[in-house]
Amino acid sequence: MGDNNEDPWLAPDKLYHVLFCLSLTLLFSKLASLTRYPFLKRHSIRVGAILSLFAGAAKEAADQIGLFPSAGASSKDAVADIIGVLIAVAALSMFKSKNSNGSDSGSGGKKRGLLEAC
Repeated sequence: MGDNNEDPWLAPDKLYHVLFCLSLTLLFSKLASLTRYPFLKRHSIRVGAILSLFAGAAKEAADQIGLFPSAGASSKDAVADIIGVLIAVAALSMFKSKNSNGSDSGSGGKKRGLLEAC
């Protein structure tokens, strides 16, 4: 792991990590919500977050063993990955709660029961 001079917090690389994990969380969550499996649909945000964090961890492991041109694994990159996931989870949760409060009134009690189970 590099020192602070080699891995600054305010580097474009950190923004890329945030955006990459944010995008992966949104993508994986959407894919999980489209599946035919009720468990994955109910927990689509969690599934998206977990898969995105695994992808970020895999990238850092690949950096450490030298698969990519990099100075090695970085704890700051991991923090940036987590921030990206948290932003996506917050946005998805707000969107999900907004849709469940008013615009999905035709689905009846079943929709509310699924949301309460989460």
